[in-house]
Amino acid sequence: MNEIVNIAVFVAGLDEEYQNNIISGINDFARKNNINISYFAAFGGMIDSKLYDIGEYSIYNLANLDKFDGAILMTNTINDNDMKSRIISRIKQSGIPSVVFDCNDFEEFYNISINNTNAMKEIVRHVIQKHGAKTLNYISGPMNNPEAVARLQAFRDVMAENNLPVNENRIYYGEFRSFDGKEAIEEYIESGQSMPDAFICANDAMALTAVSTLEKYGFCVPLDVIVTGFDYTYSARNFCPSLTTVKRPLKQMGNYACSVLLDLIDGKKPVIEELEASCVFTESCGCELQTPDNYSEYRKVTYNKIEKTNSNIHKLNILAARLAETETADENLRVIKEFISELDCERFALCLTSNWQDSYNYENGLLDVDAFESMTAPLVWTRTKTQSVEYFKGLEMEPVPTENGGNINYYLPLHFRNKVLGYYIITNSDFPIESLLCHTFSMNVSHSIENIRKLAHINKAMDELNKIYVIDPLCDIYNRNGFIKFADEMFRDCVRSNRKIMITFIDMDGLKFINDNYGHDEGDFAIQRLAGVIKDCCRPGEICARFGGDEFVIFDSYASDNSADSFARRFNAKLDSINQIINKPYKVSASIGSYITKATTEDTLYRIIKQADELMYEVKKKKKNSRAGSNN
Repeated sequence: MNEIVNIAVFVAGLDEEYQNNIISGINDFARKNNINISYFAAFGGMIDSKLYDIGEYSIYNLANLDKFDGAILMTNTINDNDMKSRIISRIKQSGIPSVVFDCNDFEEFYNISINNTNAMKEIVRHVIQKHGAKTLNYISGPMNNPEAVARLQAFRDVMAENNLPVNENRIYYGEFRSFDGKEAIEEYIESGQSMPDAFICANDAMALTAVSTLEKYGFCVPLDVIVTGFDYTYSARNFCPSLTTVKRPLKQMGNYACSVLLDLIDGKKPVIEELEASCVFTESCGCELQTPDNYSEYRKVTYNKIEKTNSNIHKLNILAARLAETETADENLRVIKEFISELDCERFALCLTSNWQDSYNYENGLLDVDAFESMTAPLVWTRTKTQSVEYFKGLEMEPVPTENGGNINYYLPLHFRNKVLGYYIITNSDFPIESLLCHTFSMNVSHSIENIRKLAHINKAMDELNKIYVIDPLCDIYNRNGFIKFADEMFRDCVRSNRKIMITFIDMDGLKFINDNYGHDEGDFAIQRLAGVIKDCCRPGEICARFGGDEFVIFDSYASDNSADSFARRFNAKLDSINQIINKPYKVSASIGSYITKATTEDTLYRIIKQADELMYEVKKKKKNSRAGSNN
């Protein structure tokens, strides 16, 4: 095959050892055969939040199956039945060759499986027949997982063949997560049931936390109770006591899945062989330690893991603190970029939905399947350069496509609750599968982006509130508050510069007559026209405001001796012009009074406004007297 092959993998819980081992096998095969692997990965089912899981599982909708030659379905790691069904339905409709792990439910897919049933039966028989256990508790995986169902059935079958009853109250149904072992033991303790002879666990992760929780309650394994696991994980075989478990060729399973899929893509019909599992009987059931890891090597590996974890925690703490300080999207991206440069990866792309900054409602509880329709990539980082992509279609998935093969891409979701913010792509890095902190990194970045979005909306709301506080809504010029705030700043500057200032007070004439004869809407119209004239008369260095009702004020911070006459001419000319334009049965007119003085520290803005007001009323009084005289 000459063309580069692209394979999509659907998986959840990258930080679990089962997934790690299979992914390791997939990645080894991909690198050796120049295949591009794209993992669409979520951390669903871990936070105990339905809304959070909806956001996590959004990443599966991103996968454009038209761009892939085949798919690997690790749907046994996805606990949400609806999402699992949606993925399977899409794969079927696409028609691309696909393989699935430990699942015979779909004839369209090739099942890559390990014979786990016989191994589970052997462990249960061993505990009963070798160690004389009569009362057994069982900690199960979820019943929507075929392998969990098969292991539980194996337990039931062996209990039946040994004429031992299965007490349903002694079966705990978990999700294959490590904390299920802890919760299973705590639920058993609270139930008041007698101590069983053994706890049979469906995987090592649950078995290990079951052992540690039993020890917290004062029970010793295996002296007081036997505990067994399943998977032969690194932690299980190096635990104390080492765990009786089932050794499964998981890395080989991932490698084999790629080999089968490659044959299917080439048009070949592969012969599927079931892989074999084997039991390891050791300390947690009362047997001797059989095949311990090299102790020196174990200490070295453990130290390196602790050192790497501590280093990553320190980096993430710094990242969280710096992200919390950011107030703009640019600042946010700069901090993320600094963190990414410290990761051992070849490429990182931060991809956000084009509407990520819009306001929205979190509470509808629905997954937006079209969330990735329109995308932007504000940060695309490689070892040689950093760039941004203003717009790309979600169907493209990558803002900057790669043309070579052998790339391992991890697509991970960015969201706040159920609201999709986007995703990020990390290429050719073991950080997503080796670090337990990849999930924490995703959450930190998601929350920081959401904080920037919220801050932008808060600032916008504050701007609107400030505008309401200082702007008159009818006239769209400053109100009294706005005038006092900004004119006072200008006045202090004038005092420092020893400049002349002018306050002009304007009072509309005849507003009551307009209101009484033509209505208040017409009165508002007249006030707006007058305000427009006043605004048009203002020059640089001048501000105007509606001081209240039909009163207006203007502050000139660069006045001269003839400023009052100059303003009066401009004002009257524009007033005549507006009256001709609106052609109303009434005239918009006003009385003005201007007061010019030099700004000094002994003076106050309030006193100068009062002086202008008094001058205006003198003018208004003369107008009234003049009208009264003409009427006589």
